Amino acid sequence: MENTVLFNEYYRNWIDVYKQGAVREITLNKYHMTSLWVDRLAPDMKICDLNRLTYQKLINAYAELHERQTTMDFHHQLKGAILDAVDEGYLDKDPTRKVIIKGRQPRPKKEKYLNQFQLQTLITSLKLESEISWEWFILLVAKTGMRFSEALALTPQDFDFRKQTLSVSKTWDYKGKGGFLPTKNKSSIRKIPLDWQVSIQFAQLLKDLPPDKPVFVRKKVYNSTVNHVLGRYCRKCELPVITIHGLRHTHASLLLFAGVSIASVARRLGHSSMTTTQKTYLHIIQELENKDIDLIMRSLSSLNQ
Repeated sequence: MENTVLFNEYYRNWIDVYKQGAVREITLNKYHMTSLWVDRLAPDMKICDLNRLTYQKLINAYAELHERQTTMDFHHQLKGAILDAVDEGYLDKDPTRKVIIKGRQPRPKKEKYLNQFQLQTLITSLKLESEISWEWFILLVAKTGMRFSEALALTPQDFDFRKQTLSVSKTWDYKGKGGFLPTKNKSSIRKIPLDWQVSIQFAQLLKDLPPDKPVFVRKKVYNSTVNHVLGRYCRKCELPVITIHGLRHTHASLLLFAGVSIASVARRLGHSSMTTTQKTYLHIIQELENKDIDLIMRSLSSLNQ
């Protein structure tokens, strides 16, 4: 392959060789979407045209239509292929070096989590009957902080009622054809302690179910279906309308406000590092730090000379 080939032709071939079958389908689709954007923004760019200036212009064009974090993701997905092009001798230098990432201002974000009183109000309102339902799903996510796909993949044998733990070792392919998939990362494989009440409730619910079949999946599942059920309860209780993912944020927020360490919260959520937890819950951590400062100053002011 010569360096006069179109960059996006090289990029598509790179995706087929290095990413097809090596990454999850949802990640592969992101690479293909990046390829479509290169088609749109630089359809005639050849590999030999790539330099710091032309690459920066490509990134800038993308950034005009996207937020900064999305632009960063776009850059990272292109960079892997470009670095391989450098290694293969198609480019003399890395054109992505010292790239400046810009982007549109993030849109105002909706309320992502409930406070403790609001969550208690929500849980109390749930119509929990003697058979598995989305209400039970909502309760379990609120009590464990699991991701949507992780909770869908749960089977009865993942529950250890004697030790009061829940094993997370897989996800459910709800965006595709269904079936079990690996977890998001190795850190996502974990055991989540359950409170005694949830353990007793689910021991009764699951006693007659097949041990290796998903507890909550009976047919094709859509995220919007479960969010609709949750939204209905939120509106009924006059609470901020949040999503199932918002319940995960709620769970983590309550733990942090209760004084649980960031390291423990990161493990419980299955984050790959504490940095992810810190970035996601920065606003809460800052609020807790302000409380700590007040506590420190009150303690120091009580020390008399």
